[in-house]
Amino acid sequence: MVAFFYILRLRSGNLYPGVTTDLDRRYLEHCAGSACRTTRLDPPEAIAYSEEHETFPAARRHEAQVKLWSRAKKEALVAGDRDILRHLAKSHNDREPHVNSSHAPRERTQKRQGP
Repeated sequence: MVAFFYILRLRSGNLYPGVTTDLDRRYLEHCAGSACRTTRLDPPEAIAYSEEHETFPAARRHEAQVKLWSRAKKEALVAGDRDILRHLAKSHNDREPHVNSSHAPRERTQKRQGP
């Protein structure tokens, strides 16, 4: 079954990614405010980007990947700027790993058992 990954540009300027098997119907649902809370509160201005996938799970995987992207990377996808997409992907992959001290192993201390 064919499925679509899409990105809506909302009235606020935010981007909203989603997946559907019927792009026109889903867009009308978003415009009517019946698709989800996000687009009920911040209606769509337009379908900024869409992409056809052979299966719904493939479209869903793409959506999950894009939801993790920065706004700049999503905007590059919408604009069709493959050079910026490659640059943003490369700059992300070339970064030094971030060490978060809250996730560093803690030194264990043993409690003393009475005298």
